[in-house]
Amino acid sequence: MAGTVLTNTGLDSFLDGAPEHRDAAFARAAEAVLGLLALRGADRATGVPEPTPGLVRQLLVEDLPTFVYAPPDELAAYPAVLGALAARFDGGRRERIAVVVAESAPDFERAMNDPGNLTWHRWYASLLRTVGADLSDPEDVRRRLAALDGAPLPDGVRRAHLMGRTALADVLLAEALTRAYVRDAETPPAAGPLLTDHAVATGIGRLAAALQDRWTAAGLAEQLAGPYARFAPGPEAFPHLVLADALLDEHLDYYGDPAAPVPPPPAIEAGPVEEDADALIAAVEELAEEEFEPYGGEAPHLLYAVYQRGCSAESVARKAAEYEDWSVDPALEDLPVPVPDAAPDTYTTPPVPELVRLLGTAELNEADRARLEGPARDLAVVLDRLAATGLVFRAGDAFGLTPRGAGVVRYLLGVRGVAAPDAAEAVAWTAPDVIAAAVGWSTSVAARVLADWLHARADTADAWSQLLAALGTVHAGTTEAAATRGLFAVLDTAGAPPEALRGALRDPVIGAYALDALRERGEPADPIQVRTSARALHVLDALPAKKGPLESRRAAFDAAAAAWPGGSAALVRAMAAADRHETERVLRPLGIALP
Repeated sequence: MAGTVLTNTGLDSFLDGAPEHRDAAFARAAEAVLGLLALRGADRATGVPEPTPGLVRQLLVEDLPTFVYAPPDELAAYPAVLGALAARFDGGRRERIAVVVAESAPDFERAMNDPGNLTWHRWYASLLRTVGADLSDPEDVRRRLAALDGAPLPDGVRRAHLMGRTALADVLLAEALTRAYVRDAETPPAAGPLLTDHAVATGIGRLAAALQDRWTAAGLAEQLAGPYARFAPGPEAFPHLVLADALLDEHLDYYGDPAAPVPPPPAIEAGPVEEDADALIAAVEELAEEEFEPYGGEAPHLLYAVYQRGCSAESVARKAAEYEDWSVDPALEDLPVPVPDAAPDTYTTPPVPELVRLLGTAELNEADRARLEGPARDLAVVLDRLAATGLVFRAGDAFGLTPRGAGVVRYLLGVRGVAAPDAAEAVAWTAPDVIAAAVGWSTSVAARVLADWLHARADTADAWSQLLAALGTVHAGTTEAAATRGLFAVLDTAGAPPEALRGALRDPVIGAYALDALRERGEPADPIQVRTSARALHVLDALPAKKGPLESRRAAFDAAAAAWPGGSAALVRAMAAADRHETERVLRPLGIALP
């Protein structure tokens, strides 16, 4: 029991302070609160751990949701313990702790109820309680655990999630115990040691297990480590997490942030996702062997790259050209690749006209095609090995993920915390959220997802108005503002309700875009409503930014300035006021100074 693991926490004297402290839920909360505060280094000079604002915040939003199971009707006991503990100290301690508890209360309840914070021990404790187990009786816990064979997982949580959180909790608890022992050894506290030499001699792992039992269910740690180990598999049961780590690295290289969402696949087919993921990592590891050089080691990148395209097909030849450092027009990198209904098993490089379309290099000839044949064939061999899993396909020059493969890659990204929504999740986002995500996607994927978002709302004027408004507010004032309003071009405004477009005329960012859309449809529109900032941005976005010689780019600006009221100086001022980042990016190479 934890009481014999953590000594000198002052638990008994604290519970003797008032009759109501003997309430079972309060006593359980007190044992965990005092024990965790002491483990984290709270001063015990007065006989009980002294709460500080920092320790209290950590306890509520980090430690308790990691180590302790508490049913919803007992959560209030933990803030109550902190209040009673703080009341034992003078100097305004009670008031300061009360402020922290009140500020942290929403995060505390959310974290305690978040399935993403569950460990095996916390999850099984909750299941055992629902079937009436006495969580303080190890024999009853064992008996009830035996009846849970095949117990379900929490909604939306995979076994790998629980395993990962459990492994992290084990490390954190072992570190806290070790540091507490070393801290007391270096500076012996007047209240006495938190951990005895005898207890530590039994092993930090055994101490951690005893605490887990006390804070979740008695005897549970021993059962999950022994006869019911299959209920709580460890890292060895998830070889595919190596591939998940590689995909996370790919995502961080591309976006720099796991919270930046990858596009949702158009279709996902449910399958035995863990078994499929194991098959995929087996293929990836086989491809890392020398016989599959030079591209065998690129398998994780290939999987991520095609998923990041929204699972639209990619070209073997185009990818091989990239690997060989050929010039590929960035504007064509996301060009859709047709998938033939049937194709020979043997790979053949596409004819020159198709290579020109894929790469954007007009000077290609048959000799170039022949030079690309070898690298493209080598890459096709890698893709065919992946395709043998049934999760990847190659048809002629096209390759991609099957719907089942899309589900597996999404699972692998998800278990490493990457935001990987499916189509239903993406259409449920708010307008600002879907616009913010679409900025990082290819044009074709952004067009698909935004159209789906609008269709899910029956293409109403209100939905269109929300989306149009988001184009001007999301990423406003940042380097991504231009790309955000550029999403107007991917919207099918031919089908937009005219009142939504007319309502956008006075938008300070996309008003001129809305005017153009109405004019193209032959709809009445009042240009007087379009603000100067929106007109300036429309001109700015139409200027060639980094394409073409400087002379022609300067000529384009001069032509626009000649038609602007007040000339070039007035135009530059209006552009800079509306979007300084983009104005500087476009005009500085032309030698035009900003005000």
